[in-house]
Amino acid sequence: MKEIGGYFGLEEFEGEEYHKDAVAVNNARNALLYILEAKHVGKIYIPYFLCDSVSDMCKREGYEFGYYHIDENFMPIFEDSLEENEYLYVVNYYGQIGKDRIAELKRRYKSIIVDNVQAFFEMPIAGIDTVYSCRKFFGVPDGGYVYCTTFLKNALSQDASKDRMTHVLGRYEGENASDYYAAFKSNDRSFKDLPLMEMSKLTHNLLKAADYDSICQKREENFEYLHKALGDKNKLKLKTPIGPYAYPFYCKNGMEIKKKLAEKKIYVPTLWPNVLTMHGSLEKDYAENILPLPCDQRYGIEDMQRMVEDLLKCLD
Repeated sequence: MKEIGGYFGLEEFEGEEYHKDAVAVNNARNALLYILEAKHVGKIYIPYFLCDSVSDMCKREGYEFGYYHIDENFMPIFEDSLEENEYLYVVNYYGQIGKDRIAELKRRYKSIIVDNVQAFFEMPIAGIDTVYSCRKFFGVPDGGYVYCTTFLKNALSQDASKDRMTHVLGRYEGENASDYYAAFKSNDRSFKDLPLMEMSKLTHNLLKAADYDSICQKREENFEYLHKALGDKNKLKLKTPIGPYAYPFYCKNGMEIKKKLAEKKIYVPTLWPNVLTMHGSLEKDYAENILPLPCDQRYGIEDMQRMVEDLLKCLD
């Protein structure tokens, strides 16, 4: 029986989610799991340059996987032919692999899955299975989207996110990120064994409240400012993607530069620390020396200017 009266909960927002036509699940690695289950994938080839959450999930769920290298433009180096029920997992790093290249990979390998975790605003190509992450772009505790040409027959149970909001709300209330970093990491670790479920009601609601047009525009303006200021010092050849995730700036001694920036309260993550053990590889070089400079909707041009000034001082 429906309750009447009592205290108020969170209001129901009236907006519309950006990926309204996708299957909404509880995180990005489970978006991939949705495809593996729905397509009855036999084996998946993943890049070395990737968080170990994907390989851990494959091990947990009993899916066979192999690895491949990437070139300096983030494109797969994969000369083998895919067998029946084998798929190539293509990561769209920093949104730099455009639709033309993805279409080319589709023509070449036939069976591909695209990881748009760092390209939330890039809509999928029709007929290509694609996964997305929400918390990489917005202040939400979890959430992922999946476009798949085949659907699971059984309905998913719905996840609940109320216990994953501590770090999000703490930072919103004006606390320093460092004060809630332990809560953030604890939340991150909780995803390791999280079963595939439907996106929570809370995360759905929060994503309805986002002003996607404004967010996308702000990210692009910040990215373009950084590229204008730093492009001639950046080894990477970049384009401005739709609603960028971060500005990838390559420099030598990247790990040391990150420490210096952190002292100035500019926090630049090491995205895939598991790759740092790959001695002598391009992947290790990129993991160490690409600085994913924040350029998201929380910041304006003045923030970008300050970051550039501090970065250049660190480089000197």
